[in-house]
Amino acid sequence: MTTLDPFDVRRARSAHGLLAAFADAGVLAAADVHVARCLAGLCDESDERVVLAVALAVRAPRLGHVHVDLAAIQKTATVDSDKPVDLEALPWPPAGPWVTVVESSALTGVGEDDPRGAAPTPLRLLDSRLHLDRLWRDERSVAADLVALADAAPAVDDAVLRDGVRRLFTDEPAGRQALAGASAVLSRFAVIAGGPGTGKTTTVARVLALLAEQARAAGEPELLVALAAPTGKAAARLQEAVHAEAATLATDETVRAWLAGLEAATLHRTLGWRPGTESRFRHDRSNRLPHDVVVVDESSMVSLSLMARLAEAVRPDARLILVGDPQQLVAIEAGAVLGDVVGPSSTGLRLSAPRRARLAELTGHPVEATDPPPEGHVADGVIVLERVHRFGAGIATLADAIRRGDADATLAVLRAAPAGVIWLEQDAADAGPAADLVRRRAVTAGSAVIDAARAGSAAGALDALGAFRVLCAHRRGPYGVATWAARIEDWLAVARPGLRPAGSPRPFAGQALLVTQNDRELRLFNGDTGVVVADGDHLRAAFERSGGTVLVSPSRLAAVEPLHAMTVHKAQGSQVGAAAVLLPDASSRLLTRELLYTAVTRARDEIILVGREVAVREAVARPAGRASGLGLRL
Repeated sequence: MTTLDPFDVRRARSAHGLLAAFADAGVLAAADVHVARCLAGLCDESDERVVLAVALAVRAPRLGHVHVDLAAIQKTATVDSDKPVDLEALPWPPAGPWVTVVESSALTGVGEDDPRGAAPTPLRLLDSRLHLDRLWRDERSVAADLVALADAAPAVDDAVLRDGVRRLFTDEPAGRQALAGASAVLSRFAVIAGGPGTGKTTTVARVLALLAEQARAAGEPELLVALAAPTGKAAARLQEAVHAEAATLATDETVRAWLAGLEAATLHRTLGWRPGTESRFRHDRSNRLPHDVVVVDESSMVSLSLMARLAEAVRPDARLILVGDPQQLVAIEAGAVLGDVVGPSSTGLRLSAPRRARLAELTGHPVEATDPPPEGHVADGVIVLERVHRFGAGIATLADAIRRGDADATLAVLRAAPAGVIWLEQDAADAGPAADLVRRRAVTAGSAVIDAARAGSAAGALDALGAFRVLCAHRRGPYGVATWAARIEDWLAVARPGLRPAGSPRPFAGQALLVTQNDRELRLFNGDTGVVVADGDHLRAAFERSGGTVLVSPSRLAAVEPLHAMTVHKAQGSQVGAAAVLLPDASSRLLTRELLYTAVTRARDEIILVGREVAVREAVARPAGRASGLGLRL
C-alpha cells in the first residue's frame, strides 16, 4: 500500500492505530484526526473504532457530504493523494459492530429523537448514517421549513392568473415556462429549474408580474421582493435579466416600472450579514425577512447551512422561489440542496393529479406526467424547463448526453462533430494540434480585443472579450489556469510585439481583467470580466452592465488579475461565444460530470473540448454524488 511522504503537510503526526492507517493512506487529513481526537478526549472515548468514525464524519463536509454512511464508506471512500491507494487493504471495521459501538458512544445521539435523553451531542446517528450534529439539525430544519411552505397554499384569483398566464406566456403557451409561472403563483415554495438558456430568469420576471397582478386584484399593497443569489456576480446578472425582461412584458406600465426598480443582492447581504461570523445573520426564525417574495438565483451553489438560515428567515405567509440548474457545480460547502429538492428525475414533471388538472385549466393545455406522482406538496412547485433558447443543437445534444451520465452517447456526439462541437483527443498538457488550435483562437480573440480597446471602443472590446474563453478545472499545474494564462500571454506577446514593455506592471489598452473580490462601491463582483480601453489620453477599465458599459479608472480596482484563462467554477453563470475546455488527467478529483456539463454549457456557438477518451468517460461517469438525506426527508 502506498503511503504519504512522512513530511507531507497532510500527515497527522499524532495519529496512531486506526487513525494512523487511514491518515497515512490519505483518507483522513490532519484536521480530521485532530478534531476527532479532541472530541474523544472530551468524552473519554477510548474505542478507536468510534474515533475513526468521528474523523470520517468530520471529513464528510470537507468533501461536500452531509453525513458518512458507515455501512458504505469502504466502497465510496476517496483519498487525498495523487498516488494509487488500495482502499480494500485498509483495516476497515466490520460495518455491523462498527455501527453498534458508535451508537453506544457518549459522543453520539441516536435517531431523530434520542431515547436516551435530550443532552446535546456532537454527532447524530440515523441508521448507519453519521452526521455532525449541526448538519443533522440544518438538514431537518430545511426539510421542515420547505414542507411547511409547500403545504400552505396561498389564496389565488384563478381568473386573474388565467388571464395573466395566457397574456405573458404567448411565446410558449403550451410549454414549461407557462407551467412554471402558474405553479409559482399557486405555491408558497416553488422551484424553476433548467439548464442554461432555458429561460429561467425570463420566467422569474413573468412570475413576479403575475404576483403583482394578484396583489393588485386582492387590494393588497405593492409586494416587497428580495432578488438574491449566492454571489455578487450572480445577483447582478439576475437584476439585469429582470430589468431587461420587464421592458417587454405584456402588463401595465405600473408593473413594468415596479419590476425595473427591483434590486438584487447577495444572500448574505439579504439575510443581514454580521461581521465576524459566517453562520449567523440578523434575520432568522425570531426576526423574519420582511419580504413577501424571496427569489434565489443560482441556487445550486447554496449550501445546506446557508439554505437553512434562509428557509428559517422566510415568513410563513411569504413565497420562496429557487432558480437554478441542479446539474451544474454545487456549493463548495456541504449539501446539494437544489438537486435534492428537484430529485433524481430532472427532466420529467412530478406533479400530483390535482395540480396537473389545475395547471391544465389555467394554461389551456394538457399537462403530461412522466414520473410517478409525488407524496406531499413540495414536488407540485417544482418545474424543470427543457427548451433551450441559447445555444445550437450540437452543444445541446452534447450537454444532454453528459447530464444523463451516458458516456457512450457523449463520445458518439464528440466523434460525430456536429456544428459547434470540436473534440481534440489528446492530453491537454501536451503540445500538438490542440495547443495550435487554442493558440490561433486565443491570439485572434486577443488581437480583436486589443484593436477595439486601442480604438477607444469599450463595447467592441467587451464583445471581442466575450467571443472566446479558455476554461480549466485547476488553478495550477499543467492543466491549470496559471500555466495556460502564461502560455497565452506569451503567444500574444509574439503576435503583438510592443504590447507592453517587458516587466511593466502598468495597465495597457487591450488588457483583459478578471475581478477577484467583490467591490460594492463600484458594483463589481468576483468573476466579472473587463477590458482596459483607451479614453482620449487616459486609460479606463470597461465592464458590461445592464446592456451598456461602465468605465472605471484602473487605479480604483483593488482586486483584479489578467484574464487569459479562468476556472470552470469562476465561469459558472456566464456565457461566451466559444470556449476551449481543457480537461485534466482522468485521475483528477475535480473531474466530475457537473464540471464537464458546466464547462460545455458556457459556450453559445462552439465548444472545443481537449482531453483523452478516458478523461471524458471518467468525467461523465463520476457525478459529484454528495451524501445527503434531504431528498428522503422531502
